[in-house]
Amino acid sequence: MIQIRNAKVEDVAAITAIYNEAILNTTATFDTEIKSVENRKQWFLSHGKRHPIIVAYMLEMLVGWASVSAYSDRKAYDSTVEVSVYVSAQNRNRGIGKLLMEQITLQAHQCGAHNILSRITQGNASSIHIHEQLGYEHVGLLKEVGVKFGQLLSVHLMQKVFND
Repeated sequence: MIQIRNAKVEDVAAITAIYNEAILNTTATFDTEIKSVENRKQWFLSHGKRHPIIVAYMLEMLVGWASVSAYSDRKAYDSTVEVSVYVSAQNRNRGIGKLLMEQITLQAHQCGAHNILSRITQGNASSIHIHEQLGYEHVGLLKEVGVKFGQLLSVHLMQKVFND
């Protein structure tokens, strides 16, 4: 049984471990240097009520997390956020990422977001599919904008606009 709840500062070490594994082994993030727990604690504390972080637990172990972050520090973008979702390597392809995406999308809307953006590295068809299922639309492709593991990578831009 997967349980999803708002993240607590006590979750930062596990969040950091999951993120560092993604940095070292995937193209899901364009970060290339691992982060310290203290760095991720500052990141965690910089998120307020408008920018939630949630975690997924299975068998009393943190197996994934999701967050929404400010899209830009420019004031006119305040109602636009960017989503991030990471699942531990041994728990991928079990539906955890989709559950986290559903919940963080809902929370972003409840926290006042009008737009939610997502950047998905080329080759991640399952992430694109999940976004499409949740009503995100393709809005662009940034061609060859990143280099990771010696490979030029493009990034799909997807967006969900909350029209209420």
